[in-house]
Amino acid sequence: MEIKDILIPGCTLCAAQGSSKKRILETISEIASQQHPGLELDAVLTSLLCREKMGSTGIGNGIAIPHGRLAGLDKVIAVLMTSDQPVAYDAIDNQPVDIFFAILVPEEQAQGHLQTLATIAKKLSDKDTLKRLRHARSNQELYEAIV
Repeated sequence: MEIKDILIPGCTLCAAQGSSKKRILETISEIASQQHPGLELDAVLTSLLCREKMGSTGIGNGIAIPHGRLAGLDKVIAVLMTSDQPVAYDAIDNQPVDIFFAILVPEEQAQGHLQTLATIAKKLSDKDTLKRLRHARSNQELYEAIV
C-alpha cells in the first residue's frame, strides 16, 4: 500500500486552526465527509472519539494518527492535516501535536488496518518527510510532501 492509494489531495489541510483535540477531530471529520459523499460527519467523529477514549493516538514527536472503523465503508480513507499551532493531545511523550494523519477503515478490515497504521507510522518516522510536512505552506505542498 502507498499513501496515495488512501489519501486524495482534497483530504489535506495545511495550517488548520484548532485549539483542542476535539476541534481537530471535528475538522478531520468535516474534511472526510465533504470529500467522500456518503460518509456522515457524526459517524466519522464518533468513531474517532471512541478510539481516543481507549488511549491517545498521539505517537510522539508532534504526530498523531487518529483512526476509526466505520460500517459501510468499502475502502480505507485518509485525511492529513497540520495545525497552525501545536495542540495538547495526550501524546505518549506529553508533547503537543501539529501533524495529524487520520485513517478510517472498513469495520471488517482489522488486519489491513494494522498494516496501514504501520505504513503511515514508518513514513512519519522519516525526518525529511516531517520537515517537508512542517514547512508546507499549502494543501498541495502538504499532499506532495507525504506522497
